[in-house]
Amino acid sequence: MRKANWLLLAMALLLSVFLAACSGGSSSEGDSSGEDTGSTEEGTDEGTSEEGGEASGEQVLNLLDTSQIPTMDSSLATDAVAFQYLGSTMEGLYRLGENAEPVPGIAEGEPEVSEDGLTWNIKLREDAVWSNGDPVTAHDFVFAWRRAIDPDTGSEYGPFMMNDVLKNATAINNGEKDVEELGVEAVSDYELKITLEKAVPYFHSLLTFGTYLPLNEDFVTEQGDDYALTSDNLIYNGPFTLEDWDPKANESWTMKKNPDYWDAETVQLEEINVDVVKETSTAVNLYETGETDRASLTAEFVEQYAGTEDYRTMPEPTLFYLKMNQANEYLKNQNIRKAIAMAINKQDMVDVILANGSIVANGAVPVDFTTHPESGEDFRDINGDLLTTDKEKAKELWQKGLDELGVDSIELGYLGGDTETATEMDAYIKNQLEDTLEGLTVNISSVPFEERLARDEASDYDIQNSGWGPDYLDPSTWLNMWTSDSPYMTMNYNNEEYDKLIKEANNELLTDLPARYDNFLEAEKVLMDDAAIAPLYQRSRAYLWRPSVKGVIFQPMGADFSYKWAYIEE
Repeated sequence: MRKANWLLLAMALLLSVFLAACSGGSSSEGDSSGEDTGSTEEGTDEGTSEEGGEASGEQVLNLLDTSQIPTMDSSLATDAVAFQYLGSTMEGLYRLGENAEPVPGIAEGEPEVSEDGLTWNIKLREDAVWSNGDPVTAHDFVFAWRRAIDPDTGSEYGPFMMNDVLKNATAINNGEKDVEELGVEAVSDYELKITLEKAVPYFHSLLTFGTYLPLNEDFVTEQGDDYALTSDNLIYNGPFTLEDWDPKANESWTMKKNPDYWDAETVQLEEINVDVVKETSTAVNLYETGETDRASLTAEFVEQYAGTEDYRTMPEPTLFYLKMNQANEYLKNQNIRKAIAMAINKQDMVDVILANGSIVANGAVPVDFTTHPESGEDFRDINGDLLTTDKEKAKELWQKGLDELGVDSIELGYLGGDTETATEMDAYIKNQLEDTLEGLTVNISSVPFEERLARDEASDYDIQNSGWGPDYLDPSTWLNMWTSDSPYMTMNYNNEEYDKLIKEANNELLTDLPARYDNFLEAEKVLMDDAAIAPLYQRSRAYLWRPSVKGVIFQPMGADFSYKWAYIEE
């Protein structure tokens, strides 16, 4: 995995412009079980350049995805698939370029930031328009951000990304203030003033994220409840437009170059066709017959194609883990949770089941994501392995938990995905748990991605195979999820010490970066000692990737892939 000092990058951007910065669901093109949010990758494919390259031949890209798009409403999106297509068809103030650096989108240039870091003034370019011809203005951002934080909207990511960041966001979401009091103002049609609750060190990168995209108020209002249900109920301001998308009618869609995009001359692809295919064997066959330009590989195909010109692996800072819902009387028991976490042979899981470069995870923050602001040491190296495989210890803890509960057997439901790799992974985990923990029965429910999201939100599961990719460049993108007041706290976990550590890190310690980092380190230890989640692995993905496809940027947050600078060179 390419080394990337994400936290120091964010701090460097903080100094240079006074700054720089996805639940379980299926991520674009191949996923073992599910990932809640979007941005999860880092690096680029060979030859990537924002300036583009020499395109030749037909500029049509054919792709596969493992899931239907759950929503194209940026206020309601929570997962990697939705953010992928929002990122391709929409443009915020900034978008991620190479090396995860924010580059101007609708913003004309870099923000002007007050000395205390609380006020951001951003000038907008005057040549950006929506696909219906309307200009993109500062009012579109004000409307969209207010809509995302308005409790009547029911957004999950609005509060998650804006509370304690934008001024008054928390009070508005709690119903204590009007949405008009949110810290965002259209000074003019092309100047936006943003007021923060506190000097958030990763706010620049937040502005690249899908929740901060603009919305055309007149169009959204006109569409009413039909807004974003199909491609006929959408307009766009990004590199591509979406066509033929109707999740109730078909399992394919097309993105076409947006001729009205302000930077259309940079976009070289004319069309991107996407089909939903869940079976790896089908995807590989489509690749071999030339009907798709990229196919995700499972272990059996990795062995077949490794070393060929078309084979490619892409490590990413995405973690997968088991969520254990403590609303279940058995999972309230710490020893039961620890036993489950320690009973799975994770090394065999990544070596045999995945075989794509994924590595074992023994903590809640990935390898090579952030480093200590003073020592430069990687977060994972400092805290080490916190929750490891230990079958003998798992058996001891299991028996202790059974004794405490006064039972000799336990039956638990297991919520998993319906893709080929997900079902194989979930069957392996079931086997590991039942073979190691005497008296345990695991009942798997393999459901489509959209259903799993709905059941997660409703806390309708005992154990769930889930994943998370970062939304911005800071440890809090991982650790904020497990506080008792997080909108993603669907597993009824509550630890006052953990809440206190995270709250301090996100408030009074914001300007004391070493102390803030130490709080995050300590919080992870608390989380793992509780076995609130059972870490499984940090994902890498293996692909067949047409060598003629160039310039696709693989991103660590938001949309997994950026096609703005992509082209085909035959």
